[in-house]
Amino acid sequence: MEMTMAESGARQGNAHIPAVRGRGRSHDETTTPGAHTGRPVAAEAVRRTGLLVTLVLGGLTALPPLSMDMYLPALPAVTESLHAPASTVQLTLTACLAGMALGQIVVGPMSDRWGRRGPLLLGMTVYVVATVICVFAPTAELLIGFRLIQGLAGAAGIVIARAVVRDLYDGVEMARFFSTLMLISGVAPVVAPLIGGQVLRFTDWRGIFAVLAVVGLLLTLVVWKWLHETLPPGDRHTGGFGDALRTMRGLLADRVFAGYMIAGSLAFAALFSYVSASPFVVQEIYGASPQTFSLLFGINSVGLVAVGQINGKLLVGRVSLDKALAFGLSVVVLAATALLVMTSGIVGKVGLVPIATALFVLMSAMGLAMPNTNAQALMRTKHAAGSASALLGTSSFLVGAVASPLVGIAGEDTAVPMAVVQLVCGLGAMACFLGMCRPWQRAS
Repeated sequence: MEMTMAESGARQGNAHIPAVRGRGRSHDETTTPGAHTGRPVAAEAVRRTGLLVTLVLGGLTALPPLSMDMYLPALPAVTESLHAPASTVQLTLTACLAGMALGQIVVGPMSDRWGRRGPLLLGMTVYVVATVICVFAPTAELLIGFRLIQGLAGAAGIVIARAVVRDLYDGVEMARFFSTLMLISGVAPVVAPLIGGQVLRFTDWRGIFAVLAVVGLLLTLVVWKWLHETLPPGDRHTGGFGDALRTMRGLLADRVFAGYMIAGSLAFAALFSYVSASPFVVQEIYGASPQTFSLLFGINSVGLVAVGQINGKLLVGRVSLDKALAFGLSVVVLAATALLVMTSGIVGKVGLVPIATALFVLMSAMGLAMPNTNAQALMRTKHAAGSASALLGTSSFLVGAVASPLVGIAGEDTAVPMAVVQLVCGLGAMACFLGMCRPWQRAS
């Protein structure tokens, strides 16, 4: 059988990563400690509990967006309750996002040294405690501080979930699993504000944090009872912080890994610019009602999730991951170009339907771009999955945070900045993919 480019890249990639002390046997041959019994459990047995692993990792991946977006409908109420300016209350969102970005760079190397379960359970415990304190926060300043801690701790779920996937799966199986996680992570931001709005019908904004604390506690108990350790002791790093930095430096020195990381981050920035600008663009510039905007946002999210599932269920194993990624990035560039042409007025005044169509195509293409960049990058980092996952997550959050404010740089009367940011990000992602990853050199 002909070897796919993904498999070829995986075989060649580890030569670029610095040697890690204590590498053991392959994960299929290595036993790992049980969840709370201490009995050895083969990694193959962990893989066989596919549905359970999917639900647990999906919950860990969904918790951070739930923490961000469930809170959105309550912002006016928080402003009134804490007698704080709106700009100050907005910092509670910024603090949580910053915590999620920085937390990944800390927790990832921790999980490479001490295994996945310990840092994950520690992070989840701190998340629950910080969320409970948010319930009773008497001032905006205290709320901002513990939202930062909440984000730092919640980052453990994001980064370790990806590392666990890398521990358990390889090649096309890993790409399929990432597509499944996208189904969950794609739905979470959409339903989170709806859940938050329903919670506010029965309680105040503090009740939202109470719900998040209960969800975090339940997820912590599920992880403790059912998620086995997936990183054998023989495959762990034994060095300290300096060793972790050297590992990350080695990852960044790997041109192909860095190419996938930057391409994925730029694709995420294009998506994040849509999330930031679309409420203003759709409602203020094109006159849609909030209900219409919510419907369009939901449809675009369904498109992203649906294409992600097509990628995982139909394309992976039949088409190389690099080809699917190249197609997805090409569609992003074409859709962003169409948006720029329409919003700039070159073809005259354009209504909401063509704009919404182009946004739908762009968002749907993310279902090919994001899971495949993650899968291809992690295939090169079998023995440093935690650090690699941290770099992937932190890079995406930081690049997205930089791109987000640029969408409003030209004022409130034009959607051109959104289209420009998306096109620049799409072209940059394609350039990194072609110039740094060079998939044709790794094809067999």
